[in-house]
Amino acid sequence: MKYIDEYRDGALAKKIAARIMREVNPRRHYHLMEFCGGHTHAISRYGIPDLLPSNVHMIHGPGCPVCVLPVGRIENAIQLAQQAKVILCSYGDMLRVPTHRGMSLLKVKAQGADVRMIYSSTDAIKIAQQNPQRQVVFLAIGFETTTPPSAIAIKQAQALGLTNFSVFCNHVLTPSAISHILQSPEVRQLGWVPLDGFIGPAHVSTVIGSRPYEYFAEEFQKPVVIAGFEPLDVMQAILMLIRQINEGRAEVENEFTRAVTYQGNLKAQHLVAEVFELRRVFEWRGLGWVPYSALRIKSAFSDFDAEKRFQIPTLSIADNKACECGAILRGIKQPKDCKIFGTVCTPDNPIGSCMVSSEGACAAYYNYGRFRQIA
Repeated sequence: MKYIDEYRDGALAKKIAARIMREVNPRRHYHLMEFCGGHTHAISRYGIPDLLPSNVHMIHGPGCPVCVLPVGRIENAIQLAQQAKVILCSYGDMLRVPTHRGMSLLKVKAQGADVRMIYSSTDAIKIAQQNPQRQVVFLAIGFETTTPPSAIAIKQAQALGLTNFSVFCNHVLTPSAISHILQSPEVRQLGWVPLDGFIGPAHVSTVIGSRPYEYFAEEFQKPVVIAGFEPLDVMQAILMLIRQINEGRAEVENEFTRAVTYQGNLKAQHLVAEVFELRRVFEWRGLGWVPYSALRIKSAFSDFDAEKRFQIPTLSIADNKACECGAILRGIKQPKDCKIFGTVCTPDNPIGSCMVSSEGACAAYYNYGRFRQIA
């Protein structure tokens, strides 16, 4: 298939790996963070660490939307689902994320709550139309990639005059998280690793473009290379970052030119700006309270804001003490550093959110056996 097979060519991967080997400086270490969980998945699946020199270190970032949602917001969703005459609609991965009490949306569904897995925000609209006597709440999560569909659902509900549909908004922003990692004293106190450059997210960048990353390159002197999710995309991005670091450059480069532009998708950006606005602060798992890092529904669409309709309280709940998910999301630990990884905590019995989603670092390590090779 075009644009798939070409980016999985083993012979070409070996050539890129050889270039990386030739160009790395053996007297220094390179610490590169792949922000997006999709890149973490590709790195583990295709064995990319095995092709890299030992002084090139890939660090997993907080780019898994399921992983970064804090326990308090999941507890909010569970309490919503347990209310009478409420149908809670959610993407599949969120159903299995456990709370501090070991509960999850899947478990409360088994106890009788009406929790439904959907594949798109428009599915929730259809469920609201089919159940006019019930309150339908869409649990909206994700980065800039999934925000436009949530905006569309809210506008559709308004156009249809639906009075039984609302959105529990948990959309978060990539640039704010990167800034927080680079400059927040709170994150540094929790634990810190040196970062020399970033592999920028693919799907997010198709929406916001490459322009927002210029701030990190200029302000923090950190190079950013936006890359696709195929193995050769990631390998080429690593090579491009190494070249920038060796040459003392800190620029934004776009490896994923077949999908990402400088301006991004302006139509999607305008749609999001029409429906959503910045929150002053929002809690992230692993990063704590991050200023201006998430979105809320504008007052013009407040009739569809579940937080206002149901008076959802702000809950701040600590993670399971045995789980190292927070440290993994900050990049200071790897899944193999967690004592319960692969034993108590598995994809069948996840203790932390990093083991739930396929984009989570723990799930990627477990599913592709990375821990067996590096333990």
